[in-house]
Amino acid sequence: MFQIGEKIIYPMYGAGVIESIEQDFHGTKMEMYYIIQIPKNNLKIRLIANKSEQLGVRAVANKEEVEKALEYVGAKKIVMPENWSLRYKDNLEKLKTGKLDMVTEVVKNLDEREKRKKLSSIEKKLLNTAKQIVLSEIICSYEIDTEKAEELLANLVLNC
Repeated sequence: MFQIGEKIIYPMYGAGVIESIEQDFHGTKMEMYYIIQIPKNNLKIRLIANKSEQLGVRAVANKEEVEKALEYVGAKKIVMPENWSLRYKDNLEKLKTGKLDMVTEVVKNLDEREKRKKLSSIEKKLLNTAKQIVLSEIICSYEIDTEKAEELLANLVLNC
């Protein structure tokens, strides 16, 4: 169970903070709810606490875990389907996991593709979403600003 003030990752949204924990009825059953503030989107999410694991909500990785995941993906040779709908489906599934290495793979996949060929508007949106999720975790883990997080991502994953 998460605690108030704990930093978490919510798949498809990125880093957030447990703002409060409340009890309320869900139908006829009393449930515990996490109130999660997602600063990047100025979004507040109300989530049944015992469903958080099932939805992939997890604690923010520490610096070592983040660096290890970024270096792993940076060194990994990525093979993507040429068919855009298969590629989109594959990348979307990775994004939905909320796992740092998988979401970082989406960033690397689409960034490399964009360097070779223009991305469709749907893939551009997917790239931006994935990048924001990875950056939000880097920012929380390292306690750095967006610019420094972008540099770290570029150096370790995008080979820039």
